[in-house]
Amino acid sequence: MSPEKVRTPSAVVLLAFAVGCTPVPRDAPPRAEAPSSDGPAAKDTTMTNPLFEESSLPYHAPDYDAIRIEHFRPAFERGMADHLAEVRAIADSPDPPTFENTLVALERSGRLLHRVESVFDSLAGTVSNDEIRAIERDMAPRLSAHYDAIALDPKLFARIEAVYEARDGLDPEARRLAELTYRRFVRSGAKLDPQAKKRVQRINARLSELTTQFSQNLLAATEAGAVLVERREELDGLSDGDVATLAEAAKKAGHEGKYLIALQNTTRHPLQSKLRNRDLRRRLFEASSGRALAANAPVIQEIVALRAEKAALLGKPTWAHHQLEPNMAKTPDAVFDMLGKLVPKIMAKTRSEERRIRRAMRKDGLAGPVEPWDWLYYAEKVRAEDYDVDESAVRPYFELERVLHDGLFFAMHELFGIRFEERKDLPVYHPDVRTFEVFDADGTPLGLFYADYFARDGKRGGAWMNAIVGQSKLLGRKPVVVNCLNIPKPPEGQPALLTFDEVQTMFHEMGHAVHGLFSDVTYPSLAGTNVPRDYVEFPSQFEEDWAIDPKVLANYAKHHRTGEPIPADLLARMRRADSWNKGFDSLEYIAAALLDMAYHSLPHEGGGARIDDVEAFERAALERYGVLHHAVPPRYRSAYFAHVFAGGYSAGYYAYIWTEVLAADAFAYLAERGGLSRENGDLIRKAILSRGNTVDPAEMYRSFRGGDPSVEPLLVRRGLVEPGRRRKR
Repeated sequence: MSPEKVRTPSAVVLLAFAVGCTPVPRDAPPRAEAPSSDGPAAKDTTMTNPLFEESSLPYHAPDYDAIRIEHFRPAFERGMADHLAEVRAIADSPDPPTFENTLVALERSGRLLHRVESVFDSLAGTVSNDEIRAIERDMAPRLSAHYDAIALDPKLFARIEAVYEARDGLDPEARRLAELTYRRFVRSGAKLDPQAKKRVQRINARLSELTTQFSQNLLAATEAGAVLVERREELDGLSDGDVATLAEAAKKAGHEGKYLIALQNTTRHPLQSKLRNRDLRRRLFEASSGRALAANAPVIQEIVALRAEKAALLGKPTWAHHQLEPNMAKTPDAVFDMLGKLVPKIMAKTRSEERRIRRAMRKDGLAGPVEPWDWLYYAEKVRAEDYDVDESAVRPYFELERVLHDGLFFAMHELFGIRFEERKDLPVYHPDVRTFEVFDADGTPLGLFYADYFARDGKRGGAWMNAIVGQSKLLGRKPVVVNCLNIPKPPEGQPALLTFDEVQTMFHEMGHAVHGLFSDVTYPSLAGTNVPRDYVEFPSQFEEDWAIDPKVLANYAKHHRTGEPIPADLLARMRRADSWNKGFDSLEYIAAALLDMAYHSLPHEGGGARIDDVEAFERAALERYGVLHHAVPPRYRSAYFAHVFAGGYSAGYYAYIWTEVLAADAFAYLAERGGLSRENGDLIRKAILSRGNTVDPAEMYRSFRGGDPSVEPLLVRRGLVEPGRRRKR
């Protein structure tokens, strides 16, 4: 599947002091399902505001039944005021700075604000409406200014610096906190002169407005760009279930008797592989690839220029240098080197696939070049003919409920001994959301897991994990996490039959979830998924491969009507077919990763970051890096690349393949140790999943693996080389 099953992350919003993982890098019943401004709870937003106090529900889970939209503004106001007062008390303390009275106090501060932010974020990404978007627009610059006031406070930084310089006497986790807090403040501009600090503050405020604007422009363009189909015969190739889903979507949008195809977050659209009508495929591709350009091109131009200027103020040549410094990659050169080594293999694989697709087109009497709207359709025909696998024959064996319980939860039990028990007594933010309490092998409660799998209006595209409550021993918090996907919801009474791509996405997001659930860390800013961008996708991509583990597959891949297991020959053909179209998958991803680096490797000096034409810049960058292909556009084109222009992945989209190196290597290592077992699950849980950011990630991985990762398992995983002998350690 595509690499970004985070799916954005966020857009992912990683505020400087936020607790837990806020996603990183918006759809069923109408938007009225979002918290309403009507009803008795709306009458008093001061004395009865449920956000002002800690939730009394288990695990401090939000009381979504009590929360209304009008509660957020006063809660944000009080949260910022309380937070500033708490920080002011730390900075003005007459006592000499110590770890306890400075860093631990900072970790404890801002609990109301962090609670409001995490609850609001859980709604803004999943049940957004005009009122929520207005709050987003209004609060973005104010929150930016709030966090800047803390990060650029000279008295506070002087205390942090004093603790940092005396860190040698601290225990390892406390020392790590001192080092990362000091680095975060320096990277925010704490050492700049007053004039430079003011400019950084203005840049941050404007960037917060622009990234929110980009996200909201994109959401509006994605909803407006849905393709309306007049006649049933135009949908030739789709199953009756697919057609019924499109008819229901059209009915909800006021187009009774017609069919509405909603756009996905990526350039590719899953229906491209099924629709026989070439003109409709073209319309769908053009709607997807052309969305939001007019609205977001000027936003991109300003974002890129401001980021480059901010990097220069902070003493870095480019924004990429600034962003990569705390990551595993460290430098842009390391990223370009890694991606550059993959490009020749990926292009060779893609050209080989293109030749096979062209032959399939010739059989249909098409003599022209392979067009972008042809690739997925003919790739599926090649898969069906050469590998004797048809997606419509596979999907009946991947019914959502069985995948969830007998696949995902089963695998997590076999690996870690944990179990999931559904709870229907806790409030949720939408009727489609399900709640599960998670218990450890010894029966100890671990936390809550929300599953929000269906697409709907007001829900951003893609898939992601969010920690609504982050784990912290200091604060006595156990985690509350949510996995969000965008699986089309079937008509009432019909089963949700998944593509294998969607199955793998469920496993991927569960990797993020257990990274949050297993966190066993003292300080909230080091807990769970608060790790470098090019490490956070490692646990999630590692979990993907358990979806095809023979024991796991045998437990869940069963026909939704008969209960019969997926036939061995169909499974074998499906596994062989998995190697097909890997060139396309890899090229669309690496093109987007290089496009991200191209934008963020522009220097501020000499006006290098001024972009006159976004489309021309995009094409020139793809050509320069050798990944321009007429029929294989980037997974995200610039105007809807929310990961990097509205989320936390700027100069970081490469992270998916960087962490895939770790994931493939780790999975191969555990396969050598016997594969699916509690022993292996406990090993990676103890060494990786429970440790948050308490240890440098490179050191953490070496300790787990016994050395640096090999790239060979990745090349095999992506079908770029044939499986060979593993190197010995």
